[in-house]
Amino acid sequence: MRTLLDLDGLDGAPDAVRLAVLVLASRTPSDNGVVKIRTCELGRWIGMSASYTASEVVPMLRRSGVVSVDTEKGEYREDIGLKCKVLPLWAAQDVVGHPLNLTRKEYATLQRLLEAVMAPGWKHRDGRVTPAGLIGTRTGRGAATDRLALLLLVLEARETGRVRQCGGTVDTKRGRAAATVARLLGCKASTGERVLERLENQELVLRVRLKTGSGLANRSKLMVPAVAAAHGRTIAGDVQEDRAEALEPEFSDPDVAAGPSEAPETEAEPQVNVLSVTDVAGFAEPDVVADLHTDHPQLVTPVVPPRLDCGFSGEGRGGEGRRPGRACVREDQAADGEDAAAGSASPVAKDGPLRGEQPKESPVDEQGGQRAAGAGAGGRLKAVGWEKARQQRRVGLPARPALQVALGPVAGLWAQLSGWQQDQVQAAAEVEIKRLEGLLEHPGGGPRLLADRLTHRLEEAGGEAMVTGPYGWLIRRGLVQRQACTDRRCDDGIRLDTGGECEMCGNVVHIRRARRAKIAAQVDRELPGLAAGERRRVLEERLREQVAIEAEDLAWRQDRARAEQARRDAARAAARERVERERQEAAAADAVRQALPCEDCGRQRSAGLCEVCDHRRQTETLIGEAGLLAAAGSADLADPGSVAAVTSEARAAIDSSIAAAWHEFLQITDVAALEADPGVARDAYAFTAFETARQAVQEFQDTALAELGRTEAAEVEARRAFKAEQGRPWFQHNPTGADAVAATTKAADAARERVARYLLATRLEKLREQTAARTDTAAAAPWTTGCRHSSCAR
Repeated sequence: MRTLLDLDGLDGAPDAVRLAVLVLASRTPSDNGVVKIRTCELGRWIGMSASYTASEVVPMLRRSGVVSVDTEKGEYREDIGLKCKVLPLWAAQDVVGHPLNLTRKEYATLQRLLEAVMAPGWKHRDGRVTPAGLIGTRTGRGAATDRLALLLLVLEARETGRVRQCGGTVDTKRGRAAATVARLLGCKASTGERVLERLENQELVLRVRLKTGSGLANRSKLMVPAVAAAHGRTIAGDVQEDRAEALEPEFSDPDVAAGPSEAPETEAEPQVNVLSVTDVAGFAEPDVVADLHTDHPQLVTPVVPPRLDCGFSGEGRGGEGRRPGRACVREDQAADGEDAAAGSASPVAKDGPLRGEQPKESPVDEQGGQRAAGAGAGGRLKAVGWEKARQQRRVGLPARPALQVALGPVAGLWAQLSGWQQDQVQAAAEVEIKRLEGLLEHPGGGPRLLADRLTHRLEEAGGEAMVTGPYGWLIRRGLVQRQACTDRRCDDGIRLDTGGECEMCGNVVHIRRARRAKIAAQVDRELPGLAAGERRRVLEERLREQVAIEAEDLAWRQDRARAEQARRDAARAAARERVERERQEAAAADAVRQALPCEDCGRQRSAGLCEVCDHRRQTETLIGEAGLLAAAGSADLADPGSVAAVTSEARAAIDSSIAAAWHEFLQITDVAALEADPGVARDAYAFTAFETARQAVQEFQDTALAELGRTEAAEVEARRAFKAEQGRPWFQHNPTGADAVAATTKAADAARERVARYLLATRLEKLREQTAARTDTAAAAPWTTGCRHSSCAR
């Protein structure tokens, strides 16, 4: 990829063009090197719209000289896509040692890498869904830059997920991580910082701030959690904070501000938990922080930062599933040493418990519904059955990434549930995620929508600390969609698919306001001069009457709809029964017909006519048709003798052809096998005669058309068509030119053929009438006499 990005043709090109080259390179077939792709599909891969890709990216690709772009034509010569070839890849084939001389396996690996990073996601015809990549849903302004940056960071990351940062002097205002991203993209440090911030906001990269001994921010690590997860590792061990070595207390260094002192050994429990900082929001690089100050004694051992399993949001809990530490860590411990769930530290909670507050009630088991019945040692309350519930429940969120994203905002409430309650909440969340996926155009957004809903519900409740019944709140309020109108995509007046305001809700409000205004106008018109209170009472009464009327109308329409649905269901059931009955009757009739013997030879179970006799009848019909065609082409229809002679000649010619075809068949067939099975011989002879007669009919038809095309009527029509075509305005300036001669000749031949077909149809109709009127026609000799084989004679 570095070789492709460093090509001269891409110098100064936008990131969308550079990313498009990488996408085309990953989709290049190893056999021919030609990529066939639609413009809109290429735009989905780089995160841009189809119009921008067609107007900006594709022309730049052509001008760069790196990719040859041709338009692929459809059945009607319309533009249906692009045929692209990455020229450096094509030129490097079979060049030993060239970095672009890729094998088939390397092409496959490259394609799988880009799919994992930025695949837009697809829905297959068979119903299967290919999810989007890590950044596949990122579109719009700057999407191509973010995708390219993440791709390069993934390539630079080690198996642990850590990215080796650039060395040397960097802009201290931006930081070394931003400088690393900027150098990878070849842009300014400020641009790299903005790209890094966007990737951090999407939780695709993690910038870990290491700490000095004084607790201030020092160096930083740049991590890609997805790479570590792909290698089966977690980044919790690699994100451990490096502590600066404590200075000797009896020495002082003027160049070091307030060196950290050793923490005093004390048996007192800490008042606060010190969490390491993993977000960049409140901290800066060392050169922009406040002046150093004296380090206070260390009270507790630092806690490992929140572990990110797969780079998804909502996974900010530790491996043990505990809630983050808060001010009342010391106060809410039970007598047996176990931490009681007496509060919450949800990020959406506005006000948490104050330090020093004592819990007034013990935790509640939602499933059993029992309060604490006794007190433990030290006079503190202890919930009945709490130890059993803690043993049965899962300490952390479910391992499925979608559930970790969806239930991340309520991880504190999840920790308070028993095992049975967690199973119920997990099942309800999976059903809701599946339902939300069905409402979205692109798959993969259901967990994020459910997480946003839970966050909004918690903000309404005032945070996790205000939720007294976690299980009931999650089942009946948090996970439930609240439709404010009839639109299935509406949730509290917000469209789930777009995130904007629901238009249907706006229509409902508008209709209600219009109804109120209309009724108020009627009250003013009918009862003028009412006092304000009386007017309000009358208005509300009439509004209630109107609502009751509408409710009654709705109930009537629903009843009618149910009756109509029942009628349609009954009609469908009756139709299915009728079709099934007709099918059974047809099957029975077919079974009876199959049991009938042959009408001609008496062969049993031949459906009324065996195959041999059927071929004989069809052959006889074809021979008669061939005779009529021969007579229509050359005989005098007014002379019955001439018609009979031509018909006899046609029959004799067909009999000769049948005999010749049968002789050829005997030459290539085992005669002994035919003699051993006379039935097979009869079947073979009947089929040979039928095929020969069918071919003869076509030949006689072509001969008749050729003869009728040479008649005077056909020639006259051909000359007229020739002159008419020659008189066209576009041929008048050069009537003897090549184009004019070709067009006039074609028109004359078409006119001649039309006349010949018309004459043939007319003469055949006349011959059939004569044949039907002739009652003394002698019976034709059976054609089967042409077969002189012993088995056929028998």
